[in-house]
Amino acid sequence: MQLKELQQAMIAAMKAKDKERKDAISTLYGAAKQLGIDKGCREEIPEDLVNQAILGELKAIKEQIDTCPKDRTELLEQFNFKKSVIEEFAPKMLSGEEIEKVIKEKFADLLLDGNKGSIMKAVMGELKGKADGKLINEIVGKLTK
Repeated sequence: MQLKELQQAMIAAMKAKDKERKDAISTLYGAAKQLGIDKGCREEIPEDLVNQAILGELKAIKEQIDTCPKDRTELLEQFNFKKSVIEEFAPKMLSGEEIEKVIKEKFADLLLDGNKGSIMKAVMGELKGKADGKLINEIVGKLTK
């Protein structure tokens, strides 16, 4: 995702007077800009940093949904709407089958070792930002048994 695309989506939401959507996209835009500043690339923020910021915000909103009391339905609705908007911009994640295929193809030699820690280290380096860490952990656990 390019930062310019986020900016254009935010402007479109403002023009449509869709405050909730604009706020959600603005959160993503701000997170991406801040990450760019932190990494020292204020002007030209690379696509991978924008994706990293989006995934961080997605993780944060999922945690908010998980910790929100079930009787706070109005708040849960807001969180779920924000999550749906963020998911529109989030990079596509690999499925369990795709992760398993990558692990078997690229890390077959490590699978023979059976050392889950070294496998996780190698796989996370390869699939960071492309797949959910919890799902990777489950698949590696299943393959090393």
